[in-house]
Amino acid sequence: MNTSLNQDDLPHYREEDYRQWEGDWELIHGIPYAMAPSPVKLHQKLTLAIGNALLTTLDDCPDCEVLLETDWVVKPDTIFRPDVALVCHDDNPRHIARAPEIVFEVISPSTAKRDEGLKRREYEEAGVKYYVLIYPDTLLAKLYRQDGSVFRKVAECETERFEFEGLPCRVAVDFATVFRRFR
Repeated sequence: MNTSLNQDDLPHYREEDYRQWEGDWELIHGIPYAMAPSPVKLHQKLTLAIGNALLTTLDDCPDCEVLLETDWVVKPDTIFRPDVALVCHDDNPRHIARAPEIVFEVISPSTAKRDEGLKRREYEEAGVKYYVLIYPDTLLAKLYRQDGSVFRKVAECETERFEFEGLPCRVAVDFATVFRRFR
């Protein structure tokens, strides 16, 4: 007798289920992923520093907004919560409803494989223009740009200033400034 489970035996959750859950979750192709425990203080401080760096470059841009840990409903069974997202021309008041221009993920030991693999592929497919992985232990940013239907690495930054091209607003991040207080 075969007692192994197959995919059809597993529950498949959707946004309406997700909205009823307590705690912090992401939903990827109907499978829930717990976002616990909470990120460590360095993770949170880096997230805030990145958000602040983006905000200072967007003073004259009414079409874009910087969002921290906001739900992005990619499709009914896939909901991400990027650490930082730059979103333009999205009027939905509840959640991110279109692909962000830039997604920043601060890498944690518990999320590294998901951020570098699964999320990278999902963000690629969803049309995110730039994907930036921040490594707190080395204070390094790896930047990927959408090139057709795939991400291509365009830079690794520790102290460099990076100008994001092809966006509705002029956006740049000075990584020397972002990482300065953590060195």
